[in-house]
Amino acid sequence: MQLLDGKKIAAAIKAEIAEEVKLLKSRGKKIPHLAAVLVGDDGASQTYVASKVKSCEEVGFKSTLVRLKKDITENELITQINLLNNDDSVDGFIVQLPLPKHINEERILLAVAPEKDVDGFHPMNVGRMTLNLPTYLPATPKGILEILKRYNIETEGKHCVVIGRSNIVGLPMSILMARKDKIGNCTVTLCHSKTKNLKEETLRADIIIAALGKQEFLKADMVKKGVVVIDVGITRIEDKTKKSGYKLLGDVAFDEVSKKCSYITPVPGGVGLMTVASLLQNTLSAAKEEFYKKTLSFSVDEL
Repeated sequence: MQLLDGKKIAAAIKAEIAEEVKLLKSRGKKIPHLAAVLVGDDGASQTYVASKVKSCEEVGFKSTLVRLKKDITENELITQINLLNNDDSVDGFIVQLPLPKHINEERILLAVAPEKDVDGFHPMNVGRMTLNLPTYLPATPKGILEILKRYNIETEGKHCVVIGRSNIVGLPMSILMARKDKIGNCTVTLCHSKTKNLKEETLRADIIIAALGKQEFLKADMVKKGVVVIDVGITRIEDKTKKSGYKLLGDVAFDEVSKKCSYITPVPGGVGLMTVASLLQNTLSAAKEEFYKKTLSFSVDEL
């Protein structure tokens, strides 16, 4: 069994981006600028955004944090988004989720200009991803692809089971693993809460991507020997023996499942760190105008 070290890969990606930023500076080019919109005072959201801002500093990006009160109206929030859409100094921005219940998340995500949607959530970017056209991929799925790529894990012709069908991870992951690409060409089964005989599906899998948000859901008797397991889940549970007062668990019962794996991501230290690294990669692409202001050329054979 080999650990898929997300911490190591994320550090390597940040180092690569930092070198490219230095090159941009030396040539007098624009420095990438990422903005984040934070609504309210949710503790987890503040932690996530702080991590993203810190990562921007580490690679030499400019960053802006837009803090808004939790009782802001939906229209007021859209006004703020439009300001960022029209700010030429900002290359990309994210709206940190979840939003307060009185705000329609779908309407907010639609308000983000596709060319600045470095989260990859806008329908235009989702459509491009589905057609295998150049675009911003959702950060977590993009991070998973990087892990598979950098560990040279063979995916072509493999049976991949994705557990969970969220728009953020599960659904796009199923599309990406099936598409015609170096990391892809899998036969994909997308499982969810209504799937019957789930264990039968996972036992046939060469690659399992668990993204359902239920701690230690995937057990050893649900996987075959030699399987590759990507654990996307992260659940915080109380643990008074820890200095923080809690510990993090994934969707996979790591201690028992890892004994049967060829490769597996740990939690923490796996996919989570790759999400921020992927966001930085998308922002660099936005700053270089790779997808929307340059002419796209592709053929039917590439689809």
